[in-house]
Amino acid sequence: MKKLILTLLLGGLIMTGLSAKTAFVYFSATGTTERMAKNAAKEMGADIFEIQPVHKYTDADLDWHDKKSLSSIECNDPKSRPAIANKLDISGYDTVVVCYPIWWAYAPKIVYTFVESQNWSGKKMITLCTSGGSGLGRSGTDLSKFAKGVDFKGGKDFTRGSGSDIKKYIEGLLK
Repeated sequence: MKKLILTLLLGGLIMTGLSAKTAFVYFSATGTTERMAKNAAKEMGADIFEIQPVHKYTDADLDWHDKKSLSSIECNDPKSRPAIANKLDISGYDTVVVCYPIWWAYAPKIVYTFVESQNWSGKKMITLCTSGGSGLGRSGTDLSKFAKGVDFKGGKDFTRGSGSDIKKYIEGLLK
């Protein structure tokens, strides 16, 4: 009887590990973050989803030199939460890798919209960014504060790096 119980317990643990599912969810205004996220998801055999804004960002919207550009206005408003055009559901995933560009040292506000719209209880979050120079900073930690119940594992700037580099990094975080 003890062998049967032990076998069932071990089988359950093995099945739980095998059934763990990972999703990559990304926002990309110029294509840089999209390429990084797609390469990493492919390397890991993970599902991938895009955060699609209702308002597509134009070059003028992204002009950080212009204080009246849409991205500048959003970044300077802590309550800004741009609308998402598509429905995203992470309920079937154990680990969610959130990928985004860095705008003014933070994740774009639409990423906050996504994070706040999901149920993170029992899930792990990893953040990956692309950046023109400021790096990840505390953007991942900031996002995790809006993901109630999440187990935030960490994050890293992967502006440069391959899908296999990202896979190795993520596997290290999940050990």
